[in-house]
Amino acid sequence: MTNELPEMRASDAERERIAESLREAVAEGRLDMAEFEHRLDAAYKARTHGELEPLVRDLPAPGAAAAVSEPQPGSDWSARIGGPATSTGALAVFGGFHRRGTWTVARRFTAFTLFGGGELDLREARFEDREAAIRCFALFGGMGVIVPPDLHCTVSGFGLLGGFGDKASGEGTPGSPRVKVTGFALFGGIGVERRITKAEKQRLREEKKSGRKELG
Repeated sequence: MTNELPEMRASDAERERIAESLREAVAEGRLDMAEFEHRLDAAYKARTHGELEPLVRDLPAPGAAAAVSEPQPGSDWSARIGGPATSTGALAVFGGFHRRGTWTVARRFTAFTLFGGGELDLREARFEDREAAIRCFALFGGMGVIVPPDLHCTVSGFGLLGGFGDKASGEGTPGSPRVKVTGFALFGGIGVERRITKAEKQRLREEKKSGRKELG
């Protein structure tokens, strides 16, 4: 894809290459989630090269940054796959549950809330296998699932008088586990979102401060 033919119609493969560049950029901290989602949406709606090129004009080519910088946290997936699961489910009835930190996600994990709430945070999690199916059910309650930007995730759920968010669906980096989130919400809500870790946010803040000091 070049700037010489901006009106050339873009192919599905070209749109996917742009999407992969954006996923790598957010995993490295070059884009925040709001900008990533905006650009990704624009990439899949783009019809020409001229619409695609500006979305990655300020980003390195996929894989280029890895040759000159240290791997970002969570990029070495092989070290996070394997081992016994912490548990195969979570239950909250008139209460709540949390799974966060370095817990190990089972191949099949079921989460259920009734008049309660729960949170499944996969950003620092390990995985029992390369594929994981997470089933979420919320009745008169809510549940949140947080996945890192570099994890392969597909979301397919249904809400009746409630909601089931699917904005986190997307490809991961090479070697990423494949996580499928499904379920049902009745008079409640289940949200699945991509978010970087607090440590990564702190690193980005420090880099911004350092950049401002250099400019000053």
